[in-house]
Amino acid sequence: MNTTRTTTVTCPNCGRGNRIPVAAEGRPRCGHCKQPLPWLVDAGDDDFAEVVERASVPVVVDLWATWCGPCRMVSPALEQVARDLAGRIKLVKVDVDRNPQLSRRFEVQAVPTLLVLDKGETIARQAGAAPAHVLRAWVEQAMAGRQTTG
Repeated sequence: MNTTRTTTVTCPNCGRGNRIPVAAEGRPRCGHCKQPLPWLVDAGDDDFAEVVERASVPVVVDLWATWCGPCRMVSPALEQVARDLAGRIKLVKVDVDRNPQLSRRFEVQAVPTLLVLDKGETIARQAGAAPAHVLRAWVEQAMAGRQTTG
């Protein structure tokens, strides 16, 4: 377990850099202006449970590969969704080539494969790239469905 690993995120509201833990309870906020921060982190076979399954907010998992053109195209769109839904979701990127256990666990047959997990349970899944507004609607629909059914 690597609970002290951090990442730096720029606040979309005030532009200040904030160091946030990759695995933590709650929702990150800017230390300067107190606005919610987009939570964008990497995870792998060794720390996925800690980073994703124990998260207190729904997690969008991007299963991607460095050689994949559509993966490179969808990455900025996912980052935009993370900024738009700051404080409501966590975006976790997983390189399938470096993390074969997760690739097998989620039966990845095409990249990018996108998942929405809530408390470790997959509540939505889709393969392929899409524009930010489509991805945001997909994430919001998954979260709304989870709130009404569970």
